[in-house]
Amino acid sequence: MSLSNGKLHPVTVTNNGGDVKKAFKIFVGYDTKEDLAYEVCRHSILKRSSIPVEIIPIKQSDLRKSGLYWRERGQLESTEFSFSRFLTPCLANFEGWALFVDCDFLYLADFKELTDMIDDKYAIMCVQHDYAPKETTKMDGAVQTVYPRKNWSSMVLYNCGHPKNKVLTPEVVNTESGAYLHRFQWLEDEEIGSIPFVWNFLEGHNKVVENDSTTFPKAIHYTRGGPWFEAWKNCEFADLWLNEMEEYMKEGKKKIEE
Repeated sequence: MSLSNGKLHPVTVTNNGGDVKKAFKIFVGYDTKEDLAYEVCRHSILKRSSIPVEIIPIKQSDLRKSGLYWRERGQLESTEFSFSRFLTPCLANFEGWALFVDCDFLYLADFKELTDMIDDKYAIMCVQHDYAPKETTKMDGAVQTVYPRKNWSSMVLYNCGHPKNKVLTPEVVNTESGAYLHRFQWLEDEEIGSIPFVWNFLEGHNKVVENDSTTFPKAIHYTRGGPWFEAWKNCEFADLWLNEMEEYMKEGKKKIEE
């Protein structure tokens, strides 16, 4: 995936069978304070995906250089991608489907299972949480905010070619309010498809029900803060993230040695 003239150009990936397919584009929110979280999220997707995927970090510094992002950072923006995430359809050239996901996710299932749920009648699809956190801070001390449809925008399948999503130009993303963007106010309710909560399983909020496989997480979202932050090193499912991190580190070390 290359960035030129403000546009990302997709690459093709060859499957083992020799078929050439366009890789499914996954845009991951990147924050300089959470580089390791991004790498582990990326590793968890690539390790388990049975379909070709192309993972692209949404880096605010790159978007500023290319003239796609110029918004000043507000006091309540807990990450560098609080608003740049909504450039996903634009970065995908308003073509096909693409995923945006926060970097504080750990995928435990094959990404193909998620894409199998895609329905072209929707403009977007996401987990429709009813989430009101009790904590006043998160991550490394960032202010925890409460608003309608909180966490809906943390993982979104975008139908990038849908006419309604063409409104998400750089101009709109850089000037519209947080309410307009995070609550998907450019869409009607019936244009938002639903994904099972296990694909955006909120650590500290969602619960696994014993012997009920429909409640087992397929993607854990460490929305309060993950084990890469000192304050959250003992959070729920910390062991799963740390195991994935160790595997990522070992593979990186092996590549360096080779």
